[in-house]
Amino acid sequence: MRDQRFIAEHRGGPLKKERHYQLINWACDCAEHVLPLLGEEIDGRLIHALNVGRAWAQGNASVGEARKASIAVHTLARESQDPVVIALARTVGHAVATAHMADHSLGATSCALKAVKSAGKSVAAERKWQDEQLPAEIKELILSARDA
Repeated sequence: MRDQRFIAEHRGGPLKKERHYQLINWACDCAEHVLPLLGEEIDGRLIHALNVGRAWAQGNASVGEARKASIAVHTLARESQDPVVIALARTVGHAVATAHMADHSLGATSCALKAVKSAGKSVAAERKWQDEQLPAEIKELILSARDA
């Protein structure tokens, strides 16, 4: 069942707009942090989607635009056979989909850890980095949701 704390106020939930913006920015930060796992060749759809996510947090993109960008990178995941590319595309897809549903931020960070694991890097170090990026206002929400 969906964690009710991630439902936006305008949909009848408790999540304030500012917290929603913090969630998408954190999710985008986490996605950007693992993009270097791709090396020099980063598909433009990934960058575009992250830009749309950031624009949404500034009030400069619609949820519909974020949804389209998310779908585009999930398509990239389905096109690939590389587990790192698949996990990274899903990371970005969830990050930008946070505009639509705030709890997608958790999916973004979980997929980022899968990408790190697939690349043979330290999952513990990445999780620590993710946690260190959490704004104080959403830290308890994220940590308690992950533990649930």
